[in-house]
Amino acid sequence: MTDNTDETAPVATAAAVDMATDATSNVETQWPARYYASYDTSATGPTEVSGWYDVWGMSSTANVPAAADMLALTVEQWAARLPYGQGVHEGAIVAYTPSSTVTLADQAGFAYPAAVATVQSEYGVLNEPTPDDWVTYLKALKAIRDGTDTTSTALPAAPGS
Repeated sequence: MTDNTDETAPVATAAAVDMATDATSNVETQWPARYYASYDTSATGPTEVSGWYDVWGMSSTANVPAAADMLALTVEQWAARLPYGQGVHEGAIVAYTPSSTVTLADQAGFAYPAAVATVQSEYGVLNEPTPDDWVTYLKALKAIRDGTDTTSTALPAAPGS
């Protein structure tokens, strides 16, 4: 008769089982809910979800924020999570769109090269003089972009628009 047991295979001892059980109960004590969303708890308004955690299913919780610093989720909320576009507001998961941080100067910085390209393709290629309305527009964009115009609150309208 052949013995098919592997005598070198590790055998789970009662102590090892107890340690695993203790680790599991410790996780469940520190994070009573299984699922969490992390976010900026100091924010006064809606703030973007910065992480999703299935804490009980993790092999290590070393880098998981404390439960008190996250929002506990239901199974349904966990199933409905998205990789982006969700935030936390007043203890609830909400649709979230980050506020725009593009300044007027940044907008002018993007608009200026496009305007220059338009002028060059419409007039420069033909060796035609640049119309005054385009010169005024380009100077206005340049002033906003360079910070010499600090009073404008919107970009000027492009000629012909």
